[in-house]
Amino acid sequence: MRPTRPGVLVGLVVVVALLTWMVVRQFYAELPIVPWTAIPTVLLLALGEAYSAWMTKARLDRKPGTKPVEPLAVARLAALAKASSYVGAVFGGMFAGFALHTVQLLTRETPRAEFFVATGSFLAFMALICAALFLEHSCRIPEGPEDTDLR
Repeated sequence: MRPTRPGVLVGLVVVVALLTWMVVRQFYAELPIVPWTAIPTVLLLALGEAYSAWMTKARLDRKPGTKPVEPLAVARLAALAKASSYVGAVFGGMFAGFALHTVQLLTRETPRAEFFVATGSFLAFMALICAALFLEHSCRIPEGPEDTDLR
């Protein structure tokens, strides 16, 4: 599995944001109110992934007081990290597109509240992407002395 490239994630956020902005611009009146519950939920997911990354890195580096980690568990965490970064990019783009539309309507009460919720959700998904990239980086096997001799 190749490492996730941040440029692909940025491109995904931008494309989805523009598509969402075009759709929301046409159908804003028919859409339900943006839920604020995405913010704490995604932030808790990001916190969990960041903690997993920190613990996995310590276990792979064989820090004192840590148990060795199973290779299959590391592979599963790497897959989780890759999936989380792409899902975070898609949903972050959706909330960014929604915020792009509602920023033009800040004089009205409901769109103003939706702008702040959408912006907070976008930032929460950006935190999830950062945590996912950190987890993916933490799942890399550290180079040992025997690896450097072969090169």
